[in-house]
Amino acid sequence: MAEETVILSHGRLITRFAALGPYLRQKKSNPDTYFFDCLSACVNAKKAPDEREFWGWWLELSAREGGFDYTYEFGKFDDKGDWVKGSVPAKSQQEVVATLESFYTKLTDFVEKELNLAVTPSSQLPHPKLGGKA
Repeated sequence: MAEETVILSHGRLITRFAALGPYLRQKKSNPDTYFFDCLSACVNAKKAPDEREFWGWWLELSAREGGFDYTYEFGKFDDKGDWVKGSVPAKSQQEVVATLESFYTKLTDFVEKELNLAVTPSSQLPHPKLGGKA
């Protein structure tokens, strides 16, 4: 017997996505696209906390029939609170990638196992797909 797809409202999805950890940016999300990010590694810890910049990632999850498509980027979260796409330095790269893979595992466990929906890379994804050796 096939598993039944679970349909949640935008508000309930926001609540469930927020429970995955400190990744969801509610103000940048809407019923069609959910925005997640992670400030993985501090660029310079000697700066005042409100002036610090971070290396990290952001991921956009777009709703589609039967599930969600995702795309992600790496870069720097600057002191103005904006993401700037770019290469992460080698000394921070492992930490940044590890936090993205960890989040992706939590995300797919929820979407695929609890909602019975698919999570697939966007056709526009400029990076290797997540969740395995690509």
